[in-house]
Amino acid sequence: RQQNLAMHLLKLVLNCLNFDFIGNSADESADDLCTVQIPTNWRTIFLEPETLDLFFDLYHSLPPMLSQFALSCLVQFASTRRSLFSNPERAKYLGNLIKGVKQILENPQGLSDPGNYHEFCRFLARLKTNYQLGELVVVKDYPEVIQLIANFTITSLQHWEFAPNSVHYLLTLWQRMVASVPFVKTAEPHLLDTYAPEITKAYITSRLECVPVVIRDGLEDPLDDTATVFQQLEQLCTVSRCEYEKTCTLLVQLFDQNAQNYQKLLHSSSRNPLEITVQERRLAWLVYFVGTFVGGRLTYTSTDEHDAMDGELSCRVFQLISLMDAQLPQSSNEKVELAILWFLDQFRKTYVGDQLQHTSKVYARMSEVLGITDDNHVLETFMAKIVTNLKYRGRCEPVISRTLQFLNDLSFPYGVKKHCVVNFVEHVTFCTLLCQQSKHFPFLGVSDNYSLSDLRCRTVFYTALTRLLMVDLGEDEDEFENFMLPLTVSFESVTRIFNGSFEQEEAKRMLMGLARDLRGIAFALNTKTSYTMLFHWIYPAYISVLQRAVELWYREPACTTPILKLMAEFMQNRSQRLNFDVSSPNGILLFREASKMICTYGNQILSLGTLSKDQVYPLKLKGISICYSALRSALCGNYVSFGVFKLYGDNHFDNVLQAFVKMLLSVSHSDLLQYRKLSQSYYPLLECLTQDHMSFITSLEPHVLIYILTSISEGLTAVDTIVSSSCCASLDYIVTYLFKHLAKEGKKTLRCREISQDGQRLLHFMQQNPEVLQQMMSILMNTIIFEDCRNQWSVSRPLLGLILLNEKYFSELRATLITSQPDNKREVLDQCFRNLMEGVEQNLLVKNRDR
Repeated sequence: RQQNLAMHLLKLVLNCLNFDFIGNSADESADDLCTVQIPTNWRTIFLEPETLDLFFDLYHSLPPMLSQFALSCLVQFASTRRSLFSNPERAKYLGNLIKGVKQILENPQGLSDPGNYHEFCRFLARLKTNYQLGELVVVKDYPEVIQLIANFTITSLQHWEFAPNSVHYLLTLWQRMVASVPFVKTAEPHLLDTYAPEITKAYITSRLECVPVVIRDGLEDPLDDTATVFQQLEQLCTVSRCEYEKTCTLLVQLFDQNAQNYQKLLHSSSRNPLEITVQERRLAWLVYFVGTFVGGRLTYTSTDEHDAMDGELSCRVFQLISLMDAQLPQSSNEKVELAILWFLDQFRKTYVGDQLQHTSKVYARMSEVLGITDDNHVLETFMAKIVTNLKYRGRCEPVISRTLQFLNDLSFPYGVKKHCVVNFVEHVTFCTLLCQQSKHFPFLGVSDNYSLSDLRCRTVFYTALTRLLMVDLGEDEDEFENFMLPLTVSFESVTRIFNGSFEQEEAKRMLMGLARDLRGIAFALNTKTSYTMLFHWIYPAYISVLQRAVELWYREPACTTPILKLMAEFMQNRSQRLNFDVSSPNGILLFREASKMICTYGNQILSLGTLSKDQVYPLKLKGISICYSALRSALCGNYVSFGVFKLYGDNHFDNVLQAFVKMLLSVSHSDLLQYRKLSQSYYPLLECLTQDHMSFITSLEPHVLIYILTSISEGLTAVDTIVSSSCCASLDYIVTYLFKHLAKEGKKTLRCREISQDGQRLLHFMQQNPEVLQQMMSILMNTIIFEDCRNQWSVSRPLLGLILLNEKYFSELRATLITSQPDNKREVLDQCFRNLMEGVEQNLLVKNRDR
């Protein structure tokens, strides 16, 4: 019974200390809220040393199930805001915390419980989060305590399988301590130059030692959890830069030792596969360490000596690349390859870029050993590695994906220096292999041996390739045609298949790949000149092939999705690339093709009838969301004058709007909000329609209008701000349209009456269904008053229009909201309502909206 009471008391204290006193934490689960804003009138309790002593005593005397709550409270005590104390008081308070840490580490029995251990690690991290290194080093027991913490950290790292999630907090402590070293002004020694290299060594050796255990016992490999590995490596790279010479010496020694063992195993007659796997995993860890330490140069003040050490380490990885590639195609290790790509990317960011001078010492040692004298030579190595991976590792999706991401990063103008990009493009081997011999790359193949998911990499590949082409393309149409030659040949083949015996499966796979390739190319062409070349290449011959494919294979999303996504990309007017010359009809021609495709797909997909819950998204809703996205890009792109269609009797615009309505009515309101991609394409499209095409909205049948307005009403309370903001904007456009119509009605001139038939229709509908707008006003008012409104500006826009159109209902709503409050708050809310409408003139919507 006493234990039960103690547990509830500790939980109560913890909840008090966890309370968000100033309301600044959006996510209560985050551990980043490292300052507890204790109220000033609690100060006396915190100044009494007995308060901290009590919780340390509770930790030592209670059983583990309860003592972890005492430690959780101490975590919050360590996070108390600095401004609660004067400087002498804060120093005394910190001294008491450090004294408690020392007692726990001198009697570590309780830390064998995982709950206690985890909370203690959090406690240690909070010490450095809230106190400066300069304050810690002057504490009386600092030398003994920092030694105890270092020993505790080393022991924790060596027992890597015990509470792995707690290591983050220990590394956070050491990372922040080492990062603070340059700013310490006190005479007292911080001793980090003694202990930081020991921490780095313990982490490195423990990870190498865990490899045989993981393989032997079939345990979960820490290397597979890349998010955790990268997070810990990022923390370690700061710690490693303290006494960097010691870290590099250790890493060079370990690398040489493991690489030699690996070579011996490869050349031995027995070739034990298990031992080879162990050695490869160790090498993977070592390559990650080298990449991390090389990447750490950016975050720490480096010297020429440090650059020379980076050169020593990098030499070894470049030599390992040669060793691994020499074994192809017989054997390949995915983990080593991913580690090498991580290293190459870190090296690129650090030593291949404008921020670095040619004289960097990193190349001195690499020049002696490998003949790599500058970043141009490094780029040649990058190119060779990319080509090798694409050619021989096509079966390994993670390696291909990461290789293409690396190629993509290199293709950005800011990825490397401008002259390097030009050299990259001009490199004969690279361009020959990539542009013309891409048939050697298995992931680009369309054979039946490869799954459809392999084709996804093609988009990234062609985006990177096209960016490299763009560096020197200018207006050279011959060069562009030459670049597009492999795709031209493929499209001609598909056209022949369509016109001939028609081998469906072959044509389908080819088209899926081509759509992905073209989308990658279209994504990278962000200038008017280059985009126009692509348009003339695809229109009209090849786009008709895509139209035919959508018509034939609408039941197969694996085929239609890439084609629809390609069309959506074509419609994007990024960087004004679709602003064709005034004499060009290309904008209208492009829209007509998009209209045909959306109408074809919409009509065909609706013929599928009712689908099961697990099929409705892949077979129908995903395609509809892409169609809506494409249509929105067209309506908002400002490259088509939509009035032209009606003027010349062209029905493409009307058809696509009718297709939009048909597809919409086949989707339930719950699905609209449940599927994020669908809601994020539908609501912005609706915003475009209400902004520029209200004549279409007013012409809709009453049941369609009800559907659309209900979808807006439900979207106003959506968690996704994209959705709720679009709903507010759409509602504002509708309300403003109605208000302006009423204002014109009041003038009673003959001309106004003639042109206001559309408005009259909508007004009549609203008079028949007054509850629609009233409900939306109620939702917005409740959101503003009772909820954490994250997009107040958007919510405020339609509010005045709603109030002016429904003044009687607004008065009733206001009275209801005020009476729903406790007596002591009614006057306050009533005053808020008076302030809201103060100075607002009844008939001037636009002028008063901002007020």
